[in-house]
Amino acid sequence: MSGHDETARLERLLEFHQQDPDNLQLILDCAEAALAAARPELAFDFLTDLPEGTELDAPATNLAGIAAMRSGNQAAAQERFRLLLKTNSGDPSLHFNLAWSLALSGDKEGAIDALDDEAIEALPQAAMLDLQLRHEAGEWDTVGDRLHRYLARHPDYAPLQAAASVLAMDLDDPELARSCALKAGNHPDAEATLGLLELGDNRPAEAAARFAYALEIRPHNPRARVGLGLTRLAQGQNREAADDLDAGARVFGDHLGSWIAAGWAHVLAGNLVVARERFETALGIDDTFAEVHGSLAALDAIDGNAKAARTRLEIALRLDRKCFSAALAAVLLARDDGDGARARAILETALRQPITPDGKTLGAALAGMTR
Repeated sequence: MSGHDETARLERLLEFHQQDPDNLQLILDCAEAALAAARPELAFDFLTDLPEGTELDAPATNLAGIAAMRSGNQAAAQERFRLLLKTNSGDPSLHFNLAWSLALSGDKEGAIDALDDEAIEALPQAAMLDLQLRHEAGEWDTVGDRLHRYLARHPDYAPLQAAASVLAMDLDDPELARSCALKAGNHPDAEATLGLLELGDNRPAEAAARFAYALEIRPHNPRARVGLGLTRLAQGQNREAADDLDAGARVFGDHLGSWIAAGWAHVLAGNLVVARERFETALGIDDTFAEVHGSLAALDAIDGNAKAARTRLEIALRLDRKCFSAALAAVLLARDDGDGARARAILETALRQPITPDGKTLGAALAGMTR
């Protein structure tokens, strides 16, 4: 049914309910129709404001939990799911529903604990949620093994393939990321993954189309937003790129690569003060990441502060001899004449020219860093 059809059905049932308000089956039908019509608060009201002496059976209690969850009342949802688990502990869907509600309320550890092995084995959506939660928690020692196990168990579930593509990018396995993304249909996370891969291969036009499609489906997708910013950066649209990268970095929160990319966009747009703020934000998240120090070194070189630039450059190279922003800072220092406009012109050229031993441009290197 279309949304219009679902709404029309609900309106008809509401008319019947007014004529027979104590009819339990009609109450349940109204609740189901309200959920289908994207009115979860109304569904929950139907399932809680019951005639005196009426009790819900297990399926209806579960429905009330789902309605509460979708309406944002996670405490009520969890109360119902836990109540049902006391007598239905082997039901994988209840474990998944409880885990999903806990995740929505911000209790990621509780959500992981709620997903038992039986639920993950039985439900692909439970496997996907477990993978996403452990990915977000940074459980790098175990999440890779789980990734392959879950894909083998649920190979045909597109959302799991999409989540796996995102994780594979962060595990620096672009081939697996591509394989999973191509199996995920048009899922927005998969499109964002493919967009980053296109950008890393210096195909900005193809990347832009992927990111635009992903954002059309899910406007607040931070990977697609960052990817679009990187694409605009590669195409010389520096101010627009800075806006996109700022937005993506804020959603990500503690994602280093996004803050650094945002900083570079502001450098190229001529906003050096804002650029330094972005790099300092990244430094506050992790002061052991070479690219942070390399980026600050490049900015110091642009500002004409050669001494500070060299100090930052030494730190960056000590942390990572292949740090691409350190390589760029070294170029700027070698050509240092105190002319900030000339240094930014060098950066504009570097954006489109190979600056690393493997031939990556600045835009492509940033794409790899934001995986």
